[in-house]
Amino acid sequence: MSELDSMIENAEVIRSKRRTIAIQIAADGHLIVRSPLRLPNRDIAAFIDKNRGWIEKHAAKVARTNSELAKLEPYSAADIEAMAQRALQVIPERVKHYAAELGVSCGRITIRNQKTKWGSCTSKGNLNFNCLLMEAPPEVLDSVVVHELCHRLHMDHSKAFYAEVYRVFPDYDRWDKWLKDNGPLLIKRMQAGYTKK
Repeated sequence: MSELDSMIENAEVIRSKRRTIAIQIAADGHLIVRSPLRLPNRDIAAFIDKNRGWIEKHAAKVARTNSELAKLEPYSAADIEAMAQRALQVIPERVKHYAAELGVSCGRITIRNQKTKWGSCTSKGNLNFNCLLMEAPPEVLDSVVVHELCHRLHMDHSKAFYAEVYRVFPDYDRWDKWLKDNGPLLIKRMQAGYTKK
């Protein structure tokens, strides 16, 4: 039996009141299937079979990330604190720069060591940023800053929202992809540090 077949055979099926079926590869590499409560097993099996290519591709990606993580030292509490202090010096200046380009204002800027988000903007204009952005290329930081500031104009992800993003930061897609590809590794290094403690 191949590794892929073994993964599929040992898939974890989670049934709930959701309307659609979805699959994901967990951080430890096992397959999770999220299914509507009464979807027949044969339909689940057919969905999995139809998406074998996706499963194989993303399982390999998770395996690569875990392999890379094993070679890296977890971030210590001191590392994270240093990142946060550096972010407090760098991020407000980038916010000021792009806020002027967009013609918007903002409220309080907070730096956090978040495990899921890279940035957020509240309805009152307060901005939150992940200190791990200090470990990414400067263009990645700028892409996140622009994204959150554009929410001062559109509190959604509509075409109008992205039109503003691309107007100010035409290379947005390239650096957003960098964050999607590499961001999980940064977060895992942070989480590994907490686990190590």
